Order: sequence, then C-alpha cells, then structure tokens
Amino acid sequence: MSARDDDTIFALSSGAPPAGIAVIRMSGPQAGAALRALARRLPMPRTASLALLKDPRDDTPLDRALLLWLPGPATVTGEDMAELHCHGGRAVIAAVEDALRAMSGLRRAEAGEFTRRAFAHGRMDLNAVEGLSDLLAAETQGQRRAALLMAEGHFSRRIDDWRRRLLDLGAMAEAALDFSDEDDVPDAAIEQRIGAGIAALARDVATILAAPSAERLRDGVRVVLAGPPNAGKSTLLNALVGRDAAIVSDIAGTTRDRIEVPAAIGGTAFLFTDTAGLRDETGDAIEAIGIDRARAALDAADIILWLGDPADLPRADAILVAAQSDRNDAGRPGLSLSAHSGAGMDALIDMLRTRAAALLPGEGDYALHARQRQRVGQLIEHLHAAGTTSDLLVIAEDLRLARSAIDALTGQAGTEDMLDRLFSGFCIGK
Repeated sequence: MSARDDDTIFALSSGAPPAGIAVIRMSGPQAGAALRALARRLPMPRTASLALLKDPRDDTPLDRALLLWLPGPATVTGEDMAELHCHGGRAVIAAVEDALRAMSGLRRAEAGEFTRRAFAHGRMDLNAVEGLSDLLAAETQGQRRAALLMAEGHFSRRIDDWRRRLLDLGAMAEAALDFSDEDDVPDAAIEQRIGAGIAALARDVATILAAPSAERLRDGVRVVLAGPPNAGKSTLLNALVGRDAAIVSDIAGTTRDRIEVPAAIGGTAFLFTDTAGLRDETGDAIEAIGIDRARAALDAADIILWLGDPADLPRADAILVAAQSDRNDAGRPGLSLSAHSGAGMDALIDMLRTRAAALLPGEGDYALHARQRQRVGQLIEHLHAAGTTSDLLVIAEDLRLARSAIDALTGQAGTEDMLDRLFSGFCIGK
C-alpha cells in the first residue's frame, strides 16, 4: 500500500448532525494513539467505556463520550479501529474532528475508504462490497433483502465452494498428466471423475445465471403504457404513481416523448413509462420521433400495459387494459378499469405485483449485477470448454482460466479504475 493508504483515517459514520448520538470512527495504525490522546487512556478492547475527551493541544474539554477500542485484524477494515460515540451536535462533532485532524498521521477519510480498506485486507470480497453499496441505496424491502444477502456473503460463500471444487479438479488433471504411468493414479477412473466433476460444477454455476437482475431490482420493473392516442395512458400513469406526472388532455398527440416515473408499490420498485400514442401516420415530425421512442420502450419493457385494440397487442404477454370503462371502453375486452373512479385499479395493481414477483428475487434469493453475470458467464464458458474435450492439457488450461474468472468475480483480479468508481459511490463514513 502507498503511504497515503497507511494513514489513519477518520470520519463521521452516523447520520448528518444534529442528532442524539454521533459516531466518529477511526481506522489505521494510529487509531489507538489517537484514542489515548483524546481520552488519556486506552480502554479494554471491545468494551464500551465512558470518558471526557480533551483536545491534546491545550487540554480543552470537548465532550463526554463512549469509547470503543477495536484492535485489528479482527475488525471491519482489518486494521486497528476506534469509535467515539459523542453527542450529535454540530459544534461537538466539529471540535472532535478538528482535534483529530491536528494529530500527526491522521486525515479525513475519502468516500468509501473504510470499505475499500476492508476489501484490501480481505475482510470483504467485491461481491459483498457491491451488496453493501446496494444496501445503502435500498429504498424498498425487496432491495433491502437481496442486498443484505449479498453483503452478508451468501454469494461469496458459494463462489468459495466453486473455487475449492475447481482446485480439486485442477489437481486431479495435473495428477493425471504427471503421474499417468503410476499405479496409484488410474487414468480412466480419474478422467471420468474429472469429467463428472466439471459437468456437475457447470450445472451449479448455470443456475446462478437464472438469478434475477440487480439492475431491475434497483431501477424498478419497467412497466410501459402503450396504445393509440387518447387511450387514457397518461391518466392511468397518474393514477398508478399517485400524482400528476403526465399532462392529460383530449388533444391527440399531447404526449410526444416518453415520460418515466419511478414508484414503489407494495414494497416493489417500478419504473412506469408513458409513451406517445402509436399510429401509422403523423404529419408532425416531433410526434414521429416520440412514436419511435415509444416502440423502443416497448422493446425494453418488462411488463406492457396495452390500451389499444386487442388485434394490435405488441407481444403475447402484454396486459390488455380497457382503461376508460366509465367512458368509451365499456364492453371492450381486457381488464376493465377507470383511472378516474378507481374501479378496477386494485385488480391491475395485484396483477402488476404478481408479474413483478416472477421477475425479482424471492425471499432468501440474491440478485446479480451485470458485472457479476458477465464473470459467471465467462466461468461457464471455460467449464463447457473443459467438459467438451478429452485432451488433459486443454482441460487443465481451461480450469486455470475458470479460476481466473473467479478471481475477477471476487475482485482479486480487478482493475483499479473499476474499483475507484465503485468505492466513490459510498458515503464518507463507509
């Protein structure tokens, strides 16, 4: 690590002041010395202790606080750590941080630096870091559950099992290559075991690619409202999100561009998209662009609410909606509702939640980011390559490449710029 990485860092790790309690945490080789300088003593490890904090420069009292001394490496960051549980007023926090800043070897932490140190010292792998990032950003219960599973290492433990099995298979392949003429290494039997082991591991890994997308969980299930002009799309959008997000007018072509509105319904994140009315011909160039964008939105939709003619259903799983049952849609096929009166809205919401549940992780499941899915896909490719040849040299090389894919998946072989982007999204105290 660089000299900067060897500095002792500090930051406010609790919420923005004022608050009842403020937690200021430190991590690094000078954490214990800094705690002793403020409290004039070092408390028993991992035991809360009350002390009057004083500025080491002039003995000015700062605050009476609880102290925690957490010697490494058995800490969150893998380094010596200390925590000050102070009163949460702005002046108190400012005074304590000013005293820390004046100490040699201490500096304010950068965004995500505590978590980055945990990653660097092997306390977390990259998947757990991504889970923690999602947990901090979670706005729905589904997001929270999936992120917590990832942050707690459920996926990481599965990867550890894959790595162990790969190492066993690699060792067997090397043994078959190096000692095939020895009596204690039966060629046929060991090659069969290698093939069976590769096939079983490939099946196990393949099930992970069926896991839901973390991007869908984070950004919301994409629900696109589409149909001809004046079908009631904007009125229905406003009713679904509970506010006037789209302009409603009897003038055909009022909605010229797609309008995206996030909303949480029953603990599930949705992204509702109102689109320009679809028609074959228009003399308005701007409306034509809106129609093209509407068709692009349909292609990307997870769920389509179709407010048009049943014969024009854009795809087989689209939900046919008669959205103006109180006006001119009476008797039309499809889910009959009125956004004005609320009739039928509960049935539509239940249908949306049921559809979304099939697209999102269930209880006890985690979701994978695009980066994770890419690396798992590479791992499967190498396993399939190893499983479709009888050449032990090729098998051994593909198993080595599979282990490299796992290293990239956990961050043991990651690029620095990708790590910088990830950790910069964390708050200062993390």
